[in-house]
Amino acid sequence: MSLRLSVVILPIYRWAAEGREVWRRAEDLGFGTAYTYDHLSWRSFRDKPWYGAVPTLTAAAAVTGRMRLGTLVTSPNFRHPVTLAKDLMTLDDVSEGRVTLGIGAGGSGFDATALGQEPWSPRERADRFGEFVRLLDRLLTNGQVSYEGEFYSAHEARTIPGCVQRPRIPFAVAATGPRGMRLAARYGQAWVTTGDPALYETGTPEESLAAVRGQVERLGAACAQAGRDVLKVPKVMLTGFTPDQGRPLESVDAFVDFAGRHAEAGIDEMVIHWPIPDSDFDTDPAAFERIALEAPAQLA
Repeated sequence: MSLRLSVVILPIYRWAAEGREVWRRAEDLGFGTAYTYDHLSWRSFRDKPWYGAVPTLTAAAAVTGRMRLGTLVTSPNFRHPVTLAKDLMTLDDVSEGRVTLGIGAGGSGFDATALGQEPWSPRERADRFGEFVRLLDRLLTNGQVSYEGEFYSAHEARTIPGCVQRPRIPFAVAATGPRGMRLAARYGQAWVTTGDPALYETGTPEESLAAVRGQVERLGAACAQAGRDVLKVPKVMLTGFTPDQGRPLESVDAFVDFAGRHAEAGIDEMVIHWPIPDSDFDTDPAAFERIALEAPAQLA
């Protein structure tokens, strides 16, 4: 069993006052990747400070040098593939090839209506997501792209000189349904899950673990259909959205037990939230740092 440990840092910090040191500390603690949420606002933070994901990651790239950086996740809710591709190409250059794009279909939260549109149905979100991923893949692997789709267009769009990482930055595709799994199998360099949302409030940890195991099996089937080896597609779990809630972060032993059981179910990378007082992510900072420093060796 070998499991990587990463962190997600919400974009809530004024850079000069706090943000710079938070991201530097994440690297000092040894996290493999530091992600941030790519939303315009999010849940209980809607009326609180919230900064843009790409500028935050660009600033983080300038003050770190080892750990990877990424979004978890970007969605079509307020993004267009043409402009996003240019931003990602630039971020990949500034970070010297340390960027991973976590990408998903999005939901029906604040982002879904912030541009004045009506919320999309689940089917339309899936349709848009499929086209979004396909076009973004083309834009990041080709210097010039023209495209006319059902939802997106590109007219002689330039992405020059291209990504530092070749043929493009890696995609970590968040998916649980069959269509999303097929996208992950075809375009993803990793797959992302938060577990089964239906079990978050009423399920048990055992049911949640079984659901994750089932998701990994379905990813395997999708990869087999696409002619890929599922063992070569890293499986990433964003924690904090299962019936276990914050309990795995209470101690090193609790986290090692939680992470170990999920590693046996097929998960390769666990992502934990940077502590935020008076929020769903209100973890004891000392316990959090002990987990970051001690758990990876026990999970190796």
